[in-house]
Amino acid sequence: MSRSATLAMIAMLGFAVPAAAQDTVRVRGAIERVEGDLYVIKTRAGAEVKVKLPDNVMVVALTKASLADIKQGSYVGVAGMPQPDGSQKALEVHIFPEAMRGTGDGHRGWDLQPSSTMTNGAVEQTAASSEGQTLTLKYKDGEKKILVGTDTPIVTYAPGDKSELKAGAPIFISAATKLPDGTLTTPRVNVGRGVAPPM
Repeated sequence: MSRSATLAMIAMLGFAVPAAAQDTVRVRGAIERVEGDLYVIKTRAGAEVKVKLPDNVMVVALTKASLADIKQGSYVGVAGMPQPDGSQKALEVHIFPEAMRGTGDGHRGWDLQPSSTMTNGAVEQTAASSEGQTLTLKYKDGEKKILVGTDTPIVTYAPGDKSELKAGAPIFISAATKLPDGTLTTPRVNVGRGVAPPM
């Protein structure tokens, strides 16, 4: 499968599943060990969860990017914290490839930190500020001004491989479903390639 076809499939699966989606959970952490088809994940909160992956699981690699990679017209997702003036301060930014343009478009609550949000949209304007860059993101229902600091984690996507899912690998799962035996399953795993998924 070509790179663009793979990324188009990623787009169809979507990224930003609303937090209220029925019976789905997000998993942030690192693979502690692999037991057959079970992946034991140590979450950032210190809990241990078991995830069963289908043979055809989609693995998406996250690689380090920089402020210089964010251009006018780029389609990005930003986890942020609301500021008193209505703007957002970025906690992390992920740059979508062109095949994923439109994924999760909009502004919604996000569970990275208490009161945090997720804004997915196109960069309409970018301006230098004393702390980094101020982005104006446009999405279907409006726009948000977002300050991206020079130390804000920024990542982009690349097709990944199941072989990358090994002990020690940092992962992020945006939508896992609980099975009757208490384990989780998901059709897609984001794995950090040289960087921990910041989402």
